[in-house]
Amino acid sequence: MERLLTLHVLASGSKGNAYLVEGPDGSLLVDDGLSRRELLRRGAELGVDVEAASACVVTHEHGDHVRGLAVWCRHWRGRLVSSEGTATARPAMEALPFETVVPGEGFSVAGLEVSTFPTSHDVRQPMGVTVRCGGDAVGICTDTGVLTPEAARALVSVRILALESNHDEAMLRNGSYPAYLKARVAGERGHLSNAQAAAALPSLVTPETEAVVAMHLSQENNRPSVAVRCLAAAVGAEPLDALGVHAATPDGRLRVLAAAQDAPVSVF
Repeated sequence: MERLLTLHVLASGSKGNAYLVEGPDGSLLVDDGLSRRELLRRGAELGVDVEAASACVVTHEHGDHVRGLAVWCRHWRGRLVSSEGTATARPAMEALPFETVVPGEGFSVAGLEVSTFPTSHDVRQPMGVTVRCGGDAVGICTDTGVLTPEAARALVSVRILALESNHDEAMLRNGSYPAYLKARVAGERGHLSNAQAAAALPSLVTPETEAVVAMHLSQENNRPSVAVRCLAAAVGAEPLDALGVHAATPDGRLRVLAAAQDAPVSVF
């Protein structure tokens, strides 16, 4: 498979989320939970111009995914896309120039074919995205308590699979969160655990898959090494370093890594 797409994870976690998918002819921003200054700074750190993005897809209305959007749109003139439920979820969102799609629909921009699929989260109408260019594909699925059938179909065989791996179940159960929050996180409209993500991988990962990125890790109830080791075990990958934050299959064809809240990373 020709590598035409790069996933730049600018931030992933409960304090802010933003991802940029870059292709040969342009790029797509997914979510904006960072300030404009921080978004541009992190893009520059990775050597990409976030302002050049031709469109921004918003997956849902939680603040860690939209906090920077209003200011961003004052300076940027690309297409802004979300579901109808997301676009009308808050008065501040209604003031933004959204184009809306029904999860399951798609659109084209900057040489990229963008598809959406429904997810399961405690918001109005959440969705994930896949981005395709030629034979290459990136799939992004976070903030979902279960992997919906539509998500499972959309994410099979993407070259770069960015999948939520939010919490370790034992750490959440024994941690300091109040009972109601533990129930929310672990519920069907909450967040995928390491174990849930790992259980999904055998049906999603094929010979076309080259990278699995653990996304939206909880700083309280997870660790990069814990998430990576759990996901790696599901696909026959082994840790590459003592910290266990990077893993690969023995033949080197498949990598497993964790995205971070404060350290942007590019996945080629």
